[in-house]
Amino acid sequence: MITSRQNALIKKIKSLKDKKFRDEENLYVAEGVKTVKTALVSNVNVTMIIGTEKGLSQVSVPNVIESVTVSEDVFKTISGESTPQGVLAVIEKPKNLLTSPTSPSILLDGVSDPGNVGAIIRTAVASGYKTVYLTDDSADAFSPKSVRASMTGIFNVQVQRAERDRLLESLNCPLVIADMNGVDVFRTTVPPNFCLVIGNEANGVSDAVKRLASITVSIPMEPEMESLNASVSAGILMYALKQKL
Repeated sequence: MITSRQNALIKKIKSLKDKKFRDEENLYVAEGVKTVKTALVSNVNVTMIIGTEKGLSQVSVPNVIESVTVSEDVFKTISGESTPQGVLAVIEKPKNLLTSPTSPSILLDGVSDPGNVGAIIRTAVASGYKTVYLTDDSADAFSPKSVRASMTGIFNVQVQRAERDRLLESLNCPLVIADMNGVDVFRTTVPPNFCLVIGNEANGVSDAVKRLASITVSIPMEPEMESLNASVSAGILMYALKQKL
């Protein structure tokens, strides 16, 4: 059992809270009993399970995966939860190969809140969007907050991240832009194999992406309310647009 906060492995796991080190190590962390159980049966490469004796007792770790026991005190230092469940998985990040989508997809154009990114991924998986693209100024989909908000969705979607220009070059499909000045999403049609674009929470979709839009859609609202949260808007639009196909 590891009881020292200064242990080299513990320092490495703690460093994965930072995107720089997640990128360098090509690893990320997923925490919680249900999340770890799901990771172990999903198509992701779990490299290690770390937990307290109680936490590890709640998951069945295959012999081929390294399992490390730590003290309650040490686990609190690597946990991102206010009430830790005592177990987390270290997972290899998938290869980030840019490809054009073959089914409806979604592009996050500067979405900066990791909670929004994770929630959008969760809804994308639920509504059948197989690929989520992120511009390089969006929050990291593999940050602890995003992973937590995705509610295991991160294990079941293809995440592709790159500079905005590179993404736009690779997206050989119609772009459907979400904007308050667009046409009513419930009263329009969309081309097949589209990519829905959700913009930055404060500034909306970037001009570079707007110039390439095939259609701009909006969600009708009562006059008392001007806007919706980015992840809520994305969820409504994803389901509404899939119904148009």
